[in-house]
Amino acid sequence: MNPLLQIDPPRFRERFDREPFLVRHCLVDHSLFSLPRLIELARALPEDRVEYNAGDVPVSLDPTKTPRTGLSIEETIQRIEECRSWMVFKNVERDPEYRALLDTCLDQVREHSESLWPGMGRREGFVFVSSPDSVTPYHMDPEHNFLLQIRGRKQVSMFDGEDRELLSERELERFYARGHRNLIFDELNRKKAHVFDLTPGDALYFPVTWPHWVKNGPQVSVSFSITFRTASSDRREILYRVNERMRRLGIRLPPVGRSEFVDGAKYRAFRTLARAHRVLGGRSETGARSYH
Repeated sequence: MNPLLQIDPPRFRERFDREPFLVRHCLVDHSLFSLPRLIELARALPEDRVEYNAGDVPVSLDPTKTPRTGLSIEETIQRIEECRSWMVFKNVERDPEYRALLDTCLDQVREHSESLWPGMGRREGFVFVSSPDSVTPYHMDPEHNFLLQIRGRKQVSMFDGEDRELLSERELERFYARGHRNLIFDELNRKKAHVFDLTPGDALYFPVTWPHWVKNGPQVSVSFSITFRTASSDRREILYRVNERMRRLGIRLPPVGRSEFVDGAKYRAFRTLARAHRVLGGRSETGARSYH
């Protein structure tokens, strides 16, 4: 069977978990991404697994002020060409057909990622359906992500997640402590963007917590996002949660990644507290509950 993703091994080794890069995919005409099939998916998913709102929004958007359209999920899909909306189907792996496709794609990624950053887990899939010219506001995500463009075009502006002038340690701590994904975009940083113009058949890799925003082209856009975590990304999340917890207690710890010794001590302490919490059946006063 021909691979669904066309991955260049040297490029993958050089850039995975370091910077964005493009691959090609073979899902452009796949039946799972037709609008009638997506209506079926919407009916099958729990209501809280479909997020949708007006797509005519600014790059920086306060999540509490996200505008709605007044349409139902099904109406939004049926009228997607003119209703100026943005929508995402979350955790599509709940449907067996989408799960099988997600696993096939990520098994191919794992062939290249496992030797670099082992422990692929928490596989999740998302389908984005957007009206022409709609905007996905500036935000970041906690997973490794390959965004497969199925239909239409979109422009992705992505920013270096290691640049602390763009993304502060405090913002990362708040995010990992279950803050909202949306961020405030400073127009002065626009020139720092890595800009990718995606067409059907393109797939773009997003490193963990690299901020980005997206502008659709003049046609309806359908994209398939295949995401996963690794042992390393899970450890990173724990370290930022520990730092955020300690900050709230008035204790300032070194930034994540500054000292492997300190990071190792924080991680071991977290694991010890988490085990104690499980053994005591939730009666522990150690604060481990905060990290679950």
